Amino acid sequence: MTAVANKKRDYYEVLGVAKGASEEEIKKAYRKAAKASHPDLHPDDKAAEARFKEINEAYEVLSDPQKRARYDQFGFDDPQMGGGGASGFSGFGGFEDIFDMFTGGGFGGRSSARQNAPQRGSDLQYNLTLTFEEAAFGCRKEFKFQRNAVCDACGGTGAKPGTQPQTCPTCHGSGQQRVTMNSPFGQMQTMRTCPTCGGKGKTIKERCAKCAGSGFMRVTRTVTLNVPAGVDDGQNFKTIPGEGEPGRNGGPSGDLYITCTVRPHRIFKRDRYDLYCDVPVSFTQAALGGDIDVPTLEGTTKFNIPAGTQEGTSFRIRGQGIQQLRGSGRGDLYFTAHVEVPRHLGEKQKDLLRQFEDSLNGREYERRKSFGDQVRSYIRENAERFKEKFDKK
Repeated sequence: MTAVANKKRDYYEVLGVAKGASEEEIKKAYRKAAKASHPDLHPDDKAAEARFKEINEAYEVLSDPQKRARYDQFGFDDPQMGGGGASGFSGFGGFEDIFDMFTGGGFGGRSSARQNAPQRGSDLQYNLTLTFEEAAFGCRKEFKFQRNAVCDACGGTGAKPGTQPQTCPTCHGSGQQRVTMNSPFGQMQTMRTCPTCGGKGKTIKERCAKCAGSGFMRVTRTVTLNVPAGVDDGQNFKTIPGEGEPGRNGGPSGDLYITCTVRPHRIFKRDRYDLYCDVPVSFTQAALGGDIDVPTLEGTTKFNIPAGTQEGTSFRIRGQGIQQLRGSGRGDLYFTAHVEVPRHLGEKQKDLLRQFEDSLNGREYERRKSFGDQVRSYIRENAERFKEKFDKK
């Protein structure tokens, strides 16, 4: 999947050559770097394996005149590469790849086969930002994104309108060139990527000015979709087939994956399909019980709390949570009661509270009574130790 940010090292830096280096200098630097980091020479060395992949990726671009020209112009933002650099190196061939370093090809022309074979386009990912309510109830959203498309001037050929790519005179359209070399095992023949066409089998005499010969152009697409009720933050909830990067050599286009980011709510927190919130209640409401207003996503609802409700007590209201994604049920709403002690009382209010406190016999405060009993028991059990400590003073 194509990433938004690219942290690749500059390809010239990877091979250790200047930007104006010749093809021969690039090839020489590649062979030296690839041999030094080849996995067969460094078994179980993950760092060497990563360097080898990086070296191959850099050489794949800088050894191709067209890719190199576009890299020099666009860097890693090249629309032909989907903003992600070269196609990369897909694996190691052990003994065969040792020959690749020196011949530029491989047994059976594996690199050329990859060049000419249909290639599926890269997938793209778009992050859609939703409000908490949009995610909870669903909505209809329109958004724009950029991707590559077949150039409308040349039809994807890369050639100047009115002209067509020609069969490569070097490889006669095969994309491969047979090379005979001497080795310790005798004279051997191998196939390598055609240096004239870069393995494509065709050459372009005059490039299309609109796409610089790439066959692709950057376009802005507008998509309108229905966001289902119940999507959650970070969820990949929609795939649009064929809206990714276009394929090559007749390959299919990639897909577009829609992921959502849900903005936090000022009151509610979400856990799957359940909602959670805090509700302040007055000292009197907690003591006497009664109806209180509890917020929901659709307004408020009355809820009767019992007399003697304690701080931190949680309650559940069924069916007031989030709609289940592509389902019929809803989650629940949980709220925690927070008893608020009144402040800034007047003298009359204070007198009333003192009268109220004087009227109590202690049984009304169960936790305080229980705590007092525990303290008295602790003192009795440790009376001798407390007495010795007091006598020493």
